[in-house]
Amino acid sequence: MRPHRASWFELLTSREELGGVLQCLARSGIVELETYSDISQPEWLPDMQEVLQQFRSLSDRYHRYWPDPAPAPEHHQRTDSDSGRQVVRSLLEWSVQAEPLVVDFQQLGAEQGLLQLLRQWLENVPPGALPDMQMLHTAGPIMSVRLYVLPTGCWPETASPSLMLHKTESPKHNFLLTLGRKAQVEVLDQAIQGLKGRVVPLPDWLPGNLAEALSAIEARAHNIDQRKQKITVAIAELSRDHDLPTLLARMRFLSWVVEQVPQLAMTEHFAWVTGWTSDLEGSALRARLDKCGHNYLIRFPPAPARSQSPIILKNPAWARPFEVFAGLLGTPSAGEADPSPMVAIIAPLMFGYMFGDVGQGAVLLCLGLLLKGRYPALKLLVPGGLMAILFGLLFGSVFANENLLPALWLHPINAPLPVLLVSLGIGATVISLGITLDAVQSHWAGIGWQWWQRRAGLALSYAGALAATVWIDTIWLVLAGMLWFVVGNGLAGGKDKLQSAGSALAEFAETMLQLLVNTVSFVRVGAFALAHSGLSMAVAGIAEAFDSTAAVIAVFVVGNLFVLTLEALVVGIQATRLVLFEFFIRFLRAEGRAFHPLSAPDHPSDKNIRRAL
Repeated sequence: MRPHRASWFELLTSREELGGVLQCLARSGIVELETYSDISQPEWLPDMQEVLQQFRSLSDRYHRYWPDPAPAPEHHQRTDSDSGRQVVRSLLEWSVQAEPLVVDFQQLGAEQGLLQLLRQWLENVPPGALPDMQMLHTAGPIMSVRLYVLPTGCWPETASPSLMLHKTESPKHNFLLTLGRKAQVEVLDQAIQGLKGRVVPLPDWLPGNLAEALSAIEARAHNIDQRKQKITVAIAELSRDHDLPTLLARMRFLSWVVEQVPQLAMTEHFAWVTGWTSDLEGSALRARLDKCGHNYLIRFPPAPARSQSPIILKNPAWARPFEVFAGLLGTPSAGEADPSPMVAIIAPLMFGYMFGDVGQGAVLLCLGLLLKGRYPALKLLVPGGLMAILFGLLFGSVFANENLLPALWLHPINAPLPVLLVSLGIGATVISLGITLDAVQSHWAGIGWQWWQRRAGLALSYAGALAATVWIDTIWLVLAGMLWFVVGNGLAGGKDKLQSAGSALAEFAETMLQLLVNTVSFVRVGAFALAHSGLSMAVAGIAEAFDSTAAVIAVFVVGNLFVLTLEALVVGIQATRLVLFEFFIRFLRAEGRAFHPLSAPDHPSDKNIRRAL
């Protein structure tokens, strides 16, 4: 349960092999880089930023026409700015030849969008509703014709009465054909802009007949598709001629180095890579570097002074999903306990107790098993579903029906007092574990004697108060613990022992009250178990009101879906709240630093690199 500090490593390699070594370290997933040296070349990073800025300018213009980057060959894993300039020069040569093709492609795309609007307009115009469109092109210079496209449900309200308007509605747009004096039409142009509309040019090749116009649009659209396909093929051939996938892969690697890797210590011939590794013994890191085939020297000295090492949590596979609970507060430090193994038992236990149903638990279990690969957080549904099945057997509940299986323990709604008392027992156990972990952490920190002097009395009083609920004669333990706490803190108070003892008495009263209130708050675990049983009875009661078998099945299906959706959310929130604010508050300060491994150049998390490419 005790977290580990990551190991510090220092690696020496040649500048020629630096790129390959960095990529090898990143793909291992066990390295976080941190610079610790004054042997550096500060001019390297500004040069690379200039190269990347040139590349981004090209990317803004042409990235839609670039192929996907190919895996970067090892001999292209260079990290110097000269390599980046070479890539940019090659991309510029490509862009000079590709620019005319790109311009033609964009013009064809614009014409294609115009044709789609014209088709949409004409397909929604009633036959015979429009004049001969060839005659519309003869308007001028006094008269003017406009075709406007507007958002659906939007029409201008300030058009001059002397204008001839023809309105056409379609599922996606409104169209307005306008004929009138040029000055009045220009005034309408401004009103249309205010309505987020625009003018659709009427091409002079459009036939006057509606059917012929639609046919001409189809023929022209087909011709544009063929021309765009030819341009796409030409751009692809041009990209192959310039080996664009490899160029982009090289630039992706350089972008990754600048974005993800801190400034490294370098000399004229060597590079010094330093940082942290989650491989505490270093054997896995050495094996990874050997497999990559690079020349290197590595050592694992003590971490530099004043550095804060990341924390590594070493939990078994069944407890790792529950590391997310401690992560809600931060990361435990090396002197704190990692509560994940305990939470892996406590959280499912409370969840299952509040959500005891064999059928609904099985549904949650299946959802967790099916979706845990896509949504890792849903792994928590697997143990939660298993515990719901277990308590469903104890409570005799299957899909909100308590008549199918005999209860191995009791039906909660028929015996609420034992259900609530058990939840109190769960709360007392959880809080006692928190107090125990506080003592363990003090021992790890070498101040265990201070805990025994200052905090042990509080633990004794709490134990006495719990025992007094069963055997009243143990109430004296509360007074003994109070005396221990007050005297111990008074003796540790230095010169002002009396004042320290008085403060300790007030602290004891406040903390003891808080412990008792926190314990009572676990009654909600039993209350939710009763609520779940009550909802199950309500579903069963509604189903009994119907004579039709189909209706009964429908009620049970809908009722179970409602209970499953509502209670799974509410019960999950309550279990999380109890773990965070009743358990963790006793010992967890989360003063550690999380370990963030270096991501690989082609990893999905490299958002800035993906945006540039």
